[in-house]
Amino acid sequence: MESLISRMHAVQSPIIPVVGELIKNSPGTISLGQGVVSYNPPLEAREFLSKFLAEPSNNLYKSVEGIPPLLTTLAEKLQAFNAIEINGENCIVVTAGSNMGFMNAILAITSPGDEVILNTPYYFNHEMAIAMAGCRAVLVATDENYQLRTEAIAQAITPKTRAVVTISPNNPTGVVYSETALRQVNQICGTHSIYHISDEAYEYFTYNGVKHISPGAFDNSSEYTISLYSLSKAYGFASWRIGYMVIPKHLLVAVKKVQDTILICPPVISQYAALGALQAKEEYLKSNIGALAQPAVGIAQVRQLVLDSLNQLQGLCTITPANGAFYFFLKVHSQMNAFELVKRLIQEYKVAVIPGTTFGMDNGCYLRVAYGALQKETAKEGIERLVQGLETIVRSRDSMQGF
Repeated sequence: MESLISRMHAVQSPIIPVVGELIKNSPGTISLGQGVVSYNPPLEAREFLSKFLAEPSNNLYKSVEGIPPLLTTLAEKLQAFNAIEINGENCIVVTAGSNMGFMNAILAITSPGDEVILNTPYYFNHEMAIAMAGCRAVLVATDENYQLRTEAIAQAITPKTRAVVTISPNNPTGVVYSETALRQVNQICGTHSIYHISDEAYEYFTYNGVKHISPGAFDNSSEYTISLYSLSKAYGFASWRIGYMVIPKHLLVAVKKVQDTILICPPVISQYAALGALQAKEEYLKSNIGALAQPAVGIAQVRQLVLDSLNQLQGLCTITPANGAFYFFLKVHSQMNAFELVKRLIQEYKVAVIPGTTFGMDNGCYLRVAYGALQKETAKEGIERLVQGLETIVRSRDSMQGF
């Protein structure tokens, strides 16, 4: 029986449930772990549920790629915010979250044994999906500020390479890639006739005047660019499981085969809720995220509070500037095992973060700090616990070992 499950043996176990169990066993723990937001979907999302219930045929299967009103609304959003025009060369497919969009893409463009380039630190579900598909993730390290090394990406391409994956704003580091770097990656993919998979789940979360860039908007890129989006983050939609992908038109048949097999169609009730959410006024995003327009409110305000506290760890940790998403990725100047450090922080200081090992960072001690799920006061308390815990645990351990 061992050989029957060998495919899954190659896939890492998801870290969020593991840390969740540790939190459960340590009541009172403040989680700076999972990447979710604290606020609820807009009122319009709930209002549209009555429209779903009013249509008797909505209990039936609907279109594999999404209901027409949602596809139309998404096309308008893509044109207005991302500068991506839906035309004869590309199309939209609604998915059950952007994770599913990534799996759709991998299964549509690869065969077992193919390679997909990930930049480290990577998003763990991407690496897991590649392994599940029987492919190999080729890892290319980012620079000391977690920015793309485009020459290294180009050098990593082989005849087996099928795609390069970028995530901007980035999970787990929070960095935003420059337009220049994204253009270079996109051009590299075009030159080598491979796909550029651009994960843009955190597109609305940018700070300090930084603008989000969508590679799918670059001239002549529609034939090989796959763009992934999500309502989970910006619209508080995590459990509703609605995302969408913009794909080259020639991939539609393959993607529909995958989606029809796994899902048949995206949950229609969630699609109605998404349609409602996208009617929300711009003030909804401004007040909850803050970011460009109102840096003193919402997540942007929490971000500054977290950053001010983390700066107390200078010398003990490297805190890389991060102008996007709702993460900071800390390099702890210690030889301590990252997961052991996470366990002690939960058990002794009642604060949870995620170890960098799950993002492919095995050489050193790294931690991902997520601040999107917390109100200001809870975030303040959580980050104070983290600072105290790191100062005490790391300094005492390293002093005993002579570091």
